[in-house]
Amino acid sequence: MKKFIAITLGILTAIGGFVDIGDLVANAETGARFKLSLAWVVLVGVLGIIVYAEMAGRVAAMSKRPVFDLVRERLGPGFGFANLAASFFINFLTLTAEIAGVAIAISLVSSVNYLLLLPVTGFLVWLVIWRMPFEWMERIFGLMGLALLVFAVTVWKIGPDWNHIFHQALHPAVPSKETPFTYAYFGIALFGAAMTPYEVFFFSSGGVEEKWTKSDLNLNRANVFVGFPLGAFLSLAIMLGATLVLAPRHISVDSLSQVALPTAFEVGKVGLAVLILGIFAATFGAALETAMSAGYIVAQFFGWTWGKFTKARHAARFHLVVLMSIVAGVLFGLSGVDPIKVTEYSIVLSAAALPLTYFPILVIANDRDYMGDEVNGPIVNGLATIYLIIILLIAVATIPLMIITKAGA
Repeated sequence: MKKFIAITLGILTAIGGFVDIGDLVANAETGARFKLSLAWVVLVGVLGIIVYAEMAGRVAAMSKRPVFDLVRERLGPGFGFANLAASFFINFLTLTAEIAGVAIAISLVSSVNYLLLLPVTGFLVWLVIWRMPFEWMERIFGLMGLALLVFAVTVWKIGPDWNHIFHQALHPAVPSKETPFTYAYFGIALFGAAMTPYEVFFFSSGGVEEKWTKSDLNLNRANVFVGFPLGAFLSLAIMLGATLVLAPRHISVDSLSQVALPTAFEVGKVGLAVLILGIFAATFGAALETAMSAGYIVAQFFGWTWGKFTKARHAARFHLVVLMSIVAGVLFGLSGVDPIKVTEYSIVLSAAALPLTYFPILVIANDRDYMGDEVNGPIVNGLATIYLIIILLIAVATIPLMIITKAGA
């Protein structure tokens, strides 16, 4: 049990990254529109985040500093500031959507308009960050997020023809009602969701929060090789449920409540209650991750004291950035923006900014001044280089595809 609890950082990071509000809707919408023709993108994405998250955690364990803390030092203030500006903007969009996602999850139970719940939600997110120890944040929201396994129960309850499912996934094709451009756009969205920058910032900073050292490298790998595949598994379960239930009924997905339809149809009220708990935990966990990531990247760039491992009065600027980010996210949400569209834009735009995040990680993970004898081996470098090329190609294609498809419309 202790070993399982030790990997809750990876579970929280993966569930918050793979199945936050945007991923819940994006995976369900992809299943409803494309069935399993884009399932392969989730698998490609999870391998990429495994490769780079393992590097980020190893950097934290060996240098006792998170990767963002080293970017300015290793690659210069210009590159560091560009990374900070892009990452903070995308992180802010995601934080806004996650706070709204928590409010929507509560509104599904209370029947209160989610806009009225946004200030309360923002306060709760801040209160947990301010008062709850980092390890308990991991354990509570990481383990509560496992309630999303009800998506897998939903698929099991349906009892699909697995031969047909695997054939469909292994023979991807553009549906007749879609174009190659919308297919590529949704593929980029799924890839961007799998490799969202805040995941590695939070994960490496979390390793420092937990005081990882070289002796914790196996713990780092356990977090990565359990947490992120679990997130991908849940993403595929969401997509498959929508493929089996929503696609035959020609039901489109444009709200969080529609994501719950397959579970409500097949498992009933108990399943729906468990799912709402899981959605609450996943979106709340993602709100914690993004709010803290805002503080992490700003404080680490400017060299301020940061983190929950130090007393709050000694990291006042870190906590002020976290608080102001939450307040700004609540105010932006209260303006009436569609939280689903906000998070969809954030994951697509994050795809355009991925080179700024992942190139420095690859450079630092090969620097013996920071890594000693734990620099990347040839296999990891080979995989990381292949993914860096993919990331560069996606970054070039993202904005044109967003314009051509009108953001996937």
